[in-house]
Amino acid sequence: MHKGSCLCGAVTFEVEGELQPPDACHCSQCRKTSGHYWASTDMPEAKLRLNGTDRVTWFQSSEKVKRGFCSVCGSALFWKPIFRDVIAVAMGAFDAPTGTRLEKHIFVADKGDYYDIADGVPQNPQ
Repeated sequence: MHKGSCLCGAVTFEVEGELQPPDACHCSQCRKTSGHYWASTDMPEAKLRLNGTDRVTWFQSSEKVKRGFCSVCGSALFWKPIFRDVIAVAMGAFDAPTGTRLEKHIFVADKGDYYDIADGVPQNPQ
């Protein structure tokens, strides 16, 4: 069982079983939402047990995607394709240990100019 929460604890969640290896997205939307780049793990939406749903605010950031954050403290928590039953959960919101490691970097063609990616993890331009 993996547990996590937002910064203030108003939103908590549980995921049973192993987490899928996360990816790090460097697109401009993820950087602006998270303040850096976005690292998350994908899962079927039914696998996520969410408490405090009344405190999750959703922002539709494109025609295909919405992003969920805590309405109390502002923590960015979720990335959800609108037409699919999957959800990505922010790695930083999980309590340690997660038992997984970063699998890949995506949208590195759009990464910020203020950092380098030198961790040896595969990088995809888009």
